[in-house]
Parts: sequence; structure tokens; C-alpha cells
Amino acid sequence: MKILQIVPSISLVYGGPSQMVLGLAPALAKAGAEVTVITTDSNGDSGQKPLDVPLNVPIKQDGYEIIYFRCSPFRRYKFSLDLLKWLNIHAHEYDIAHIHALFSPVSSAAATVCRQKKLPYILRPLGTLDPADLQKKKQLKKLYVEIIERRNLAGATAIHFTSEQEAKISARFGVTTRDLVIPLGVIPQQKKVENTVLSQLGIPQGVPLILFMSRIEPKKGLNLLIPALEKLLVSGNNFHFVLAGTNPQDPDFEQKIKDQMANSSLRSHSTITGFVTGELKVSLLQAADLFVLPSYYENFGIAVAEAMVAGVPVVISDQVHIWEQVRDSESGWVGTTEVESLVELLQQALQNPQECKRRGLNAQNYALENFSWDAIAGQMLQAYQTI
Repeated sequence: MKILQIVPSISLVYGGPSQMVLGLAPALAKAGAEVTVITTDSNGDSGQKPLDVPLNVPIKQDGYEIIYFRCSPFRRYKFSLDLLKWLNIHAHEYDIAHIHALFSPVSSAAATVCRQKKLPYILRPLGTLDPADLQKKKQLKKLYVEIIERRNLAGATAIHFTSEQEAKISARFGVTTRDLVIPLGVIPQQKKVENTVLSQLGIPQGVPLILFMSRIEPKKGLNLLIPALEKLLVSGNNFHFVLAGTNPQDPDFEQKIKDQMANSSLRSHSTITGFVTGELKVSLLQAADLFVLPSYYENFGIAVAEAMVAGVPVVISDQVHIWEQVRDSESGWVGTTEVESLVELLQQALQNPQECKRRGLNAQNYALENFSWDAIAGQMLQAYQTI
């Protein structure tokens, strides 16, 4: 089976939802499919240099091929005429296309080309059909739906949601579609790393470590987390907080959060690392006693799944759409998007280290069974074949 994956960008700048294609593609190839990923060289919307990659030629890696195309025109919107020209010529060579993103010009145009070429396609909205997300640039999105996206949704053979909750709350704009609910996957870290990196960052040993590792943006609930942590300090709880993440798309908000922490009682109980990857990321996950993400909305929560597979119990809001799995598997604690709820849950966890360990083990077992790329690729391949 020949499968085409279409995604506006796979740059780290755009976070886990875009990068998931790099986990899905090799897993599908391992399961016996022929996979081609087409994407752009976009590497940020705020003047960053494009990805340093060969353009317009297939690059073989991990059993599949990937082709990058230059963003042109409209670099700000990850648009690529070259990608669309290629798709127009080669669409007939594939059995199905999986398009990742809505309200993105290149994805919208790609869906149109697929319909014209009679290539069945699945759309993955990446949380953009969540009512909360639709409030951003509301009038522009309403116009976009009327002119373009409703037709794309109606023409899709399925909409790929990553959780039952995402499917349940997502807007459909009057269109009837087939729902395909398959979660995202994570890659377990097998290697135990030395904690020398942590000592270099001034992260103390022997103190409970609370980890936030995600994009630094308003929807992640940092306006709840920072005051909650301050309250914990006042009530005598001992911990060290690590803020790991960045946001090249909104550096002003990132700086606002850093300034808030610098002028807070948290200053002497926290470390800000910036964006982390590789050994540092693994070190932080292996050292963490708790992972926290009190998001206002999260269609899946790939960072939560990464923490779980590392054996870290999670403290999340009930707006992270895998909260029911976390609750039912006793992989952590789930609360509301309120400061007091977060304080209560974090305090419970900090004061019960044995319960933390038990829930961390539950989290790891659940994630290995349900969020492995091999299992997800099998589900996805079966769905492709059915369609």
C-alpha cells in the first residue's frame, strides 16, 4: 500500500503535533507500507531561517522517503506552490493521503488537489476544531470555513482525531464525516542517562522535581501553575520546578512568563531551561517526580504521553483530552483549570511519594501498551485499508 503523508512543516518550532509524522511514517514502513512524506522547509513564522535540507528530491530515512519543498510564496503561512505542483503530478501513484492540519493554506490546497485527482484523503485537525481554538481569529476562520474548509471536510474519507474527547467536542460545520479515533505515539527512551546535566543546570538532587515540558503559550495554563506553585511554597512544601520549553512564535509571552518567575518566590526554587531535546530531555524526564500540564485545551497531549512512557505520574487538567485514560489507569491526578484544584492535586502528590511511584508505574505500563508507534501504525494501516 502506498501512503502519502502531507504536513505543512515538521520543524521542532511547531511542536509535537507536527512532528508526530516522524514517528508514524517509520512505524507504517515497518508494518509493510510504502510511505512518502511531503512537507515544506518552514522553520518558524517570525523570521527564522528555513530548514537546511535538500529541496524537491526524495530523501530516504528509516524505511520511508521525505520530500521538502520551499515555502513560496507566503512563507509566513507555510505555503508552497512547488509542493502542490508535485502533488498534482504524483497523486495518482498513491492509494491514500493523510493530511495533517486544517486552516493551513498548503493543507487546504492539498485537500483540493486530492479531490480533483480522486485520491482518498484523511484530515487530522490537530485540535483546530476545538471550540476554544476556533475563538482565535474567529471571523477569519468563519470566512475560511465558508470558502474552503467545509468543502475539504465534506470531501474527506475520515477525520482523524487523537482522542474520544477531541472527536466529541470538535465542530463539524454541518458536515457529516466518518470519525477515526487513533491516538498519537511516543518512543520509549531505553537508555538511562547520567544526571550530571542536571547538576550543571543547578537542579538539586534529593528534592521532589516538578516538570513542565511543553510550548510556553497561554493555552498551557501557566497562569494557573505559577500561582499554584507559589501557594505550595507558602504552605511549606519543598520541591524544585523546571520550566522546559520555548515559543519562537510568541517570544513576548515567553519573556512575560520568565519575568513573572524572576519576580516570584519561585525564583530560588526553579530552573528555566529553554527548549530541550536529546540527552537533556531524557535526563529531565528520568529525574522528574511529577509532570504537570494544566492546559485550557489539548486535543491529545503528546508531552503527557512522553512523561507517562518515562514512568512519571502526571498532574493535568480535564481539558487535556486523554484525561479519562489518565484517571482510569490511575496514571496521575486530574483536576480543573483552577488554581486551588491544582494546589490540592500537587500537594497530594508531593506528600505521598509512594503513591507517586505507584501511579508512575501505572503510567508507564499504560503508555507502553496504548501509545506505542507499532500498535498505532497497525490501527492506522487497518483504517487505511478499510477506506
